[in-house]
Amino acid sequence: MSQSNILLESDTNELEIVEFRIDEVDWHGNVVPCHYGVNVAKVREIIRLPQISRVVNAKPGVEGMIKLRDKVITIINLAKVLGKETGEMVADRVVVLEFNNLMVGVLVHSVSRIYRISWKNVEPPSRSVHSDQVTGLVKMDDRIILVLDFEKIVGELCSESALKPLDEAVLLDSTVHNRGRKTVLVADDSLFIRNTMCNTLRQAGYIVEEAEDGSMAWEMIQKKMEQSTQEGSDIRSILSLLITDVEMPQMDGLHLTSLVRKTDMLKDIPVVIFSSLASEDNKRKWVGLGANHILTKPDLPNLVKVADELAVY
Repeated sequence: MSQSNILLESDTNELEIVEFRIDEVDWHGNVVPCHYGVNVAKVREIIRLPQISRVVNAKPGVEGMIKLRDKVITIINLAKVLGKETGEMVADRVVVLEFNNLMVGVLVHSVSRIYRISWKNVEPPSRSVHSDQVTGLVKMDDRIILVLDFEKIVGELCSESALKPLDEAVLLDSTVHNRGRKTVLVADDSLFIRNTMCNTLRQAGYIVEEAEDGSMAWEMIQKKMEQSTQEGSDIRSILSLLITDVEMPQMDGLHLTSLVRKTDMLKDIPVVIFSSLASEDNKRKWVGLGANHILTKPDLPNLVKVADELAVY
């Protein structure tokens, strides 16, 4: 079993990232090294750029397509997506990613190595350049590695990976499920994904609270536990459902799920994991950790349906 698979089935609160570079050129023509990272669980392989076929009327950032064995995959030029000036530098390495039941390749200048780190050492990004495309910062001794939000990047360029709209009939069915009295806590570090999920649940009538990472979510849950104790109320009347991503700074969704399941007061709180890494194998492992249901991004149409099934008390 690979290390990345071990991390995805446990609550070690660790991840492995592949570090790569997309350099840029400053006004004086000097090369400025820029370091980025992606969860190794999303990386299928790293190859040299083969012959590429251009795509007519492609979106900016889509370089073209290549044939990789029996599949044709889209190639994304990350330098263009990130708005970098690269001068004469050529990106000839392709990091092949697989998530959301989709395979894409991203062009990079070089790939260095894999690092195993704790999510506690991954900081949420400040509101700086490209902050909407970055989900975390890893501070190394001599550099900062930016962890990119590939769900957002790929979702905006590849329509087949985009979050699908929910059936309006499901949204309007609020009286049947009495959603207005139920509170759902959503934890996801991607502002793009979190906004979409929370807006959908709010449109359906749910009371929605949101957290940027697992650590923030756990703090919010602890406060609800204190409120429940002080009021002598059922915790389910204060928190009806937890929906969490897996990959998050400070504390990942697997560790958060484990903490919930190890706490007696929370044993009846349903937990839904909503992740782009939800393969059939990972689903079985995450259910073993205590998740009640797994949703594979971008399965937005089933989000409210699952909430209706689980947020009952």
